[in-house]
This record gives sequence, C-alpha cells and structure tokens, in this order.
Amino acid sequence: MGVNLAASGKTMSFTRKNWLLIWAVSFAVWTFVSIAGALSIFELYHSRGENMSFLNTLLLELSQILTYAPLTPAAFALAMRFPVQRDNWFGRSFLHLCGGVIFSVVHITLRAITPYGVWNARAGKWVSAIWNYETHSFYVRWPVFRSLFYGNVVDDITGIYVPILIVALAVSYYQRFRARELRASQLEAQLASAHLAALKSQLQPHFLFNTLHSISSLMHTNVGAADAMMSRLSDMLRMSLENNDQITTLSHELEFVGTYLEIEKIRFAERMKVVLDIAPDTLDAQVPHLLLQPLVENAVRHGISRLCSNGEIHIDSHLEDHSLHLQVSDNGPGLGEAGITSAKGGIGLAATRERLRTLYGDEQCMQIRNAPGGGVEVHLRLPFATVARPMDIQGVSANRP
Repeated sequence: MGVNLAASGKTMSFTRKNWLLIWAVSFAVWTFVSIAGALSIFELYHSRGENMSFLNTLLLELSQILTYAPLTPAAFALAMRFPVQRDNWFGRSFLHLCGGVIFSVVHITLRAITPYGVWNARAGKWVSAIWNYETHSFYVRWPVFRSLFYGNVVDDITGIYVPILIVALAVSYYQRFRARELRASQLEAQLASAHLAALKSQLQPHFLFNTLHSISSLMHTNVGAADAMMSRLSDMLRMSLENNDQITTLSHELEFVGTYLEIEKIRFAERMKVVLDIAPDTLDAQVPHLLLQPLVENAVRHGISRLCSNGEIHIDSHLEDHSLHLQVSDNGPGLGEAGITSAKGGIGLAATRERLRTLYGDEQCMQIRNAPGGGVEVHLRLPFATVARPMDIQGVSANRP
C-alpha cells in the first residue's frame, strides 16, 4: 500500500511499514481518547451521584470515538495524495469538503451499527440503529441515520477531518522540504566535485607545459638528458592518468613528486639536492592528488633556478594535534627577490589554495613565507585521516639525495 506525493515535480511514497505504523498510531490515539473520555464522563456521573457503570461508559465512548480509528488512515492518505497548494486550493478544498462529508457518513454508519449507536428514550438505553431489540431482528431505521448525520456532520468535518488534513499537509510539506534539502545537498556536492575537477585540470597542463619547456631547453645542448626527461615525463603522465581521484595517500603523492624531481635533477644536476623528512605515521594520510607538485615546482622555478650551486629543497611531514603538517621549503632568494610579489603566487599556488578551501573549508591552512635561513617555505595544515587499505610506499625514503 502506498501513496504518491507530488513534490517539486517528483513523487514520494510511504512504504508498507509506514502505513502499518500509521494504522497502529491511529488506533492507539483514538483508544487513548476513548478511555480518557470514559474516565471523564464516569467521574462526572459519579460526582452527581448518578449510577452508571464504568464498563458501559467505556463501551459508549469506544462506539463513538474508536470508530474514527479505521477512517483516519484513509483521510490521511487522501490528504497526502491531494495536498492543498497555492495553485490548486479551490479545487482541492472542494475535494476535501466532499471527502469530509464521506468521512462523516462512514463514521456515523460505523457508530450507528454498534450496540451503543443511538439512545432509545422509550427503552431508556443505548441501542443499535440496525437492530430491533424488541423482535431481535435486523431493521434499518433510516430516520435515525439522517438525524445522526445532521447532528454530527459539522463536528466530524471541523473537529476531526480538518485536523487530520492539517497534520497530513504538515507531513507533506516536511517531506517536500526534506526532498529539496537533499537535492540541494546533492547539487552542492556535485558542484564542489566539478569545481575540484576544474582546479585539478588547471594543475595538470600547468606542470606539463613547464616540464616540456624544460625539455625544450635541453634539446639543442644535451639530447641524452632531454630524452631521459621525456621518459620520466611519460612516467608522470601515466601515474596521473592512473589516479583519477581527488584524494590519494601521501606516499603516492611523494612518489609522483619524486618522479617530477628526477626530471628537474636531470636539468640541474648537482645544483639541486632534495631532502625528505617524512614521519612514517603520515605515509598513509589522505591528501589531495597534485598537492605537493605545484609547491615543489615553485621551489624549483623561483628558488633553485636562481642559484648557481648548492640548491636544496626540503619536504617535511609530521602529525600534531590530529592534523597533518606538510612543508616544502627551498634555500633560494626568497619571496621578494624570487619574483613572487605576494604570498598568493601563480596559477599552481592559487589552484592549490582553492582546492584545499573547497575540500576542507576552515579546517585547513596554507601559509607562504620567507624561511628564517633564507628562501621560501610553504606550510600546509590538513585534517588527518587515513584509508583502511595497505598502500604502496616504495620509493619513499627519509632522506633522498
């Protein structure tokens, strides 16, 4: 059994379990109201000194009130199936007015056929409207049904059907609100994913063009070195294509950066030294793919390339206060003299900063500053998290010459 709900052009439905719960709640609520009404009436008669048994009072209330229980889920389903909205309020109001009349007719019928359906003044007791207590035979007294209808239709519609309608409308609006909220969160996640993909696509051609430029500069002076650089570049492209995810492990990111640095070492030879100080407990940490490469590339272009000898790049990682701390530093001329006019940097640094902000919000930090001993250092702080699978950490050492 299910009811479709029109909500933002889509439909929602209640499962069989939902409807069983609605039926159970309906009978539980109306049973409670019947018992409460019986206690109240019994106490009233008792205070007046009138003799009336509690059992008869309870049965009377059950015949009048509990008969709403089987009708409530049907009225609820009708209201959920045809909710009153701004663009259909007139037609739906007429529909529910008819529904309220039918609701009252069925309730009066159920009530009238019980042994406590109507009061027989001549006999001085409650009797059924379809049973002749004198001849003990079935006899439908239509005037009684008509009288009950006229006397109860307004109360049934305004006091029972309309509150059920209001509850159903509240549930319907809440369902649509939740559906819109879920859709909005899905669209926001899709937008963030597309934004990250766009930022990553900026980084990939960025390092590719710069690397091709380095290879081009060696083509006329050292063909062997240029060929070696092309081979390493193909390894980098393969690794980049194999990793289509936004998130990787620090060990894999270091492997990727190591391949890039091997390309640059062919170009700079003894002018560049790379030192890694990687805490073992950080190797499985989750980091964005292509996080370190643009930082290392900036260190090479604006730091090492401006030195005649003894250039050094340091890559450090450690854990502190449940956060992953990464640092890339060089011993070049520093921010002002290196041609970087501000801590924002170029395309690579800007895209990296934006990716971190999109992925981690305020839980991340990226700082670019002059190093105390000269050069530039980029410090990153990210939320620490690991993946629950073994990672290949070959090729990562604590000190790579």
